[in-house]
Amino acid sequence: MISIRGLTKRFGGTTVLDAIDLDIADGERVVVIGPSGTGKSTLLRCVNFLDRPDAGTIAVGDVVVDAERASKRDMLALRRATAFVFQNYALFANKTAKENIMEALVTVQRRPKDEAERRALAVLAETGLAEKADSYPSALSGGQQQRVGIGRAMAIGADLMLFDEPTSALDPEWVGEVLDLMRRVAEQRQTMLIVTHEMQFAREIADRVVFMDGGRIVEVGPPDQVLDTPKDERLRRFLRRVA
Repeated sequence: MISIRGLTKRFGGTTVLDAIDLDIADGERVVVIGPSGTGKSTLLRCVNFLDRPDAGTIAVGDVVVDAERASKRDMLALRRATAFVFQNYALFANKTAKENIMEALVTVQRRPKDEAERRALAVLAETGLAEKADSYPSALSGGQQQRVGIGRAMAIGADLMLFDEPTSALDPEWVGEVLDLMRRVAEQRQTMLIVTHEMQFAREIADRVVFMDGGRIVEVGPPDQVLDTPKDERLRRFLRRVA
């Protein structure tokens, strides 16, 4: 179970996250939608402590972190329990696909290199990139780079996978292969928190959809309720714009 309570983040005088409360059950897929600039990506980054929240608590399994008192050890424990898939892939340019996946296994989880290599190769096979193990990011398409990024998150075996608009930087021809991989990950009942503008994908993959506006959760429920029979006028306006 993942539990977020009172999560608050300010940048200067602007409150970007305003006391967010959200629970995610084990194996649940929660998709976050909403207008640009409403705090969706900041929510993910605060859950992972890439951005430090100003207030609130985050519990992922047995790891419980209070934002106002979090130590470096607390932050590391939280990051070990989560895995982040970035918009822009965030791969090491000087490392091969295999080495990019191995990196966290060796440096964060302290696994032996031979064990990390076996895990990386197995994950690359799962993502359909076995033949690209020794390729550098510059030799991969955008879709392939993002699949390596997802493979890196898969390899960690985290309690929670965070996806920050994973298709937004892709050319249209590569979006499908990334979404297909995410569907396969979801079928394994991996707990996922996903920010996306892909409404059809949200409908297909989500157990629940969360609509955010102005740094707050405005509406939450099953996809058919939120996307087909929205209660809040702000959500109805948003859906008309993205339809």
